[in-house]
Formats: sequence, C-alpha cells, structure tokens
Amino acid sequence: MTTHPNIEHHPDLAEMRTRFERVTSTPAAQAVEALALITGLYLAASPWIAGFSVLTPLAVNNLITGVAFCLCMGGLGSAYERTHAMAWTAVVLGAWTIVAPWVIAGPMDFPRTVLNNVITGAVALCLGLAMAMMAGRDNRTVREPRR
Repeated sequence: MTTHPNIEHHPDLAEMRTRFERVTSTPAAQAVEALALITGLYLAASPWIAGFSVLTPLAVNNLITGVAFCLCMGGLGSAYERTHAMAWTAVVLGAWTIVAPWVIAGPMDFPRTVLNNVITGAVALCLGLAMAMMAGRDNRTVREPRR
C-alpha cells in the first residue's frame, strides 16, 4: 500500500492559490465584488424600491435571489481560490433574474417590474461573468499589487 502526499502541499495547488490571490487583490476584482454586493442588495430590496411588492411571488423571488447573489459574490473576495466556481452560479442567478417576471408572474402590465428585473439581471450576469473570467486570466496580465 502506498501513501499519497497531502494535496494541500502540491506545488500546482500552491501556485494556483497564489495566482487567485493576486487576481482578487487587483482593484478591478475589488470593484467587481463591490458592485456585485450593491447589485445583490438592490435586487433583494427592488420590490419595495421600484414599487412592485404587490406581486408577492416575484417580490419573494427577488428577495431570495438578491440575498443568494450577495452571498455567492461576497464569498469570492475572501476565498476566491476555493470558491471561484461559484461565480458561474452568480451568472445563472443573473439570467434567472432576467426571465423571472415572465416565469413567476406571467404576462403583466407593469413595465417597471420587467425593466427593473431585466436591467438588474443583466448587471448581475455581467458581474458574474467578469468574476468568473478573472480565474482564467493569464499570469502575465495580473500584476503584483503595489505596497
């Protein structure tokens, strides 16, 4: 029986964690994370801000989706090397936000509801894609942060 060394000490894993740490310490990554948190908070509060809390199922959906988006994107900044795949979940949440008015509420005469979800969902989708793409950045494009 052979024993395998602990994966935590594998040189490729250490290099990958270092690269992900450099990526998330850039101003662009921090801006994406901050904008994502604001977007998620707005999505959660949007039924009351945009004035469509009468549509109870959609209001509950936006509240849950907004909180989930915040948690998903908020965890990326602190532990990106372990959670970068969750950025794709944020992309799915953004896409869901776009289609949710039609799936949950059906045809409606409230353009502000549809417009609110489409714009917020598009922003969330783009921020999720931006964070997901940061994992694939080439090492040469990531600079060491200035100290």
